Amino acid sequence: MSHNTFGHLFRVTTWGESHGAALGCVVDGCPPGIRFTLAEIQAELDKRRPGQSRFVTQRREADEVKVLSGFVMDDDGETMITTGTPVSMMIENTDQRSKDYGEIARQYRPGHADYTYDTKYGIRDYRGGGRSSARETAARVAAGALARKIVPGLSVRGALVAMGDKTIDRANWNWGFIGDAENPFFTPDPASVAIFSDYLDGIRKAGSSVGALIEIVAEGVPAGLGAPVYAKLDQDIASNLMSINAVKGVEIGDGFETARMTGEENADEMRMGNDGKPFFMSNHAGGILGGISTGQPVVSRFAVKPTSSILTPRRSVDVDGNDVDIRTKGRHDPCVGIRAVPIGEAMVACAIADHYLRHRGQTGRIA
Repeated sequence: MSHNTFGHLFRVTTWGESHGAALGCVVDGCPPGIRFTLAEIQAELDKRRPGQSRFVTQRREADEVKVLSGFVMDDDGETMITTGTPVSMMIENTDQRSKDYGEIARQYRPGHADYTYDTKYGIRDYRGGGRSSARETAARVAAGALARKIVPGLSVRGALVAMGDKTIDRANWNWGFIGDAENPFFTPDPASVAIFSDYLDGIRKAGSSVGALIEIVAEGVPAGLGAPVYAKLDQDIASNLMSINAVKGVEIGDGFETARMTGEENADEMRMGNDGKPFFMSNHAGGILGGISTGQPVVSRFAVKPTSSILTPRRSVDVDGNDVDIRTKGRHDPCVGIRAVPIGEAMVACAIADHYLRHRGQTGRIA
């Protein structure tokens, strides 16, 4: 199988399967001299780790990352310093229950990649989807943790802003609340926790699932990243986000809402600031104009469909052409969008890091 790599200069290749011995990534093109700790990588992985609440899959994985290459240890015994060679990271699988998938070994689950995967390759790993499983995204989060270190001053944060037909109140937005122990949803609105909890409890008890909308905000992005034709910054962010499992839509800035706007409403007007630099009076464009960053926060959103693995029987067919009814057993997220938040952060961070290095390589200067 080809196409396991994304990025140009900050280049990430992921490997491994859901029920294999391990999964991981190789980051090629990371500049030398980048300082990071294992704890910083692990902190990002812990955000997407399964089994942390009743609202996500109960698969119990420690997601303990090991950095295998591409660094030397600093004298403090904790800080790793990249050498410019490939950085390889590995996460072992420890809680596979392949027997849960025995009944569907020859059946195509509706909404999953089973049929298309089998059609393309003539073989598929039915144990949790194998390579097409969302478990693969753990490696992306590890790579994203390193990517955050590439651009000085970069901050990438994500939030769940809607679940099914329930949305947050943006007037209550509090970034600090997202990491709160009483917040299992990555919501920035404290008042939404009770609403989401009751709603998802009903969905979960019914054996069903629901989708979500995730917003990623990157701050500290220098102006000038990207290119106006085939290397647009928003193009690559959209591509990275669209590659995440179950994502069915991506928008930058006001996105699809701009179709309802007039030119006067949509234009991000400018004035000169007291520091002699122009500033924008709004950010409908999401920090990117003509494919190039403006220096404003880069804002993107993506829609995650309902988890296809549900207990409600669904009609399908098997590999022998028989009609079947499938009820997917095992441990699954009633709203896979919850754990997609740190994945989205990682993919945006990787895109920005890649464009930062491209800009430096093309112009010979830092944006």
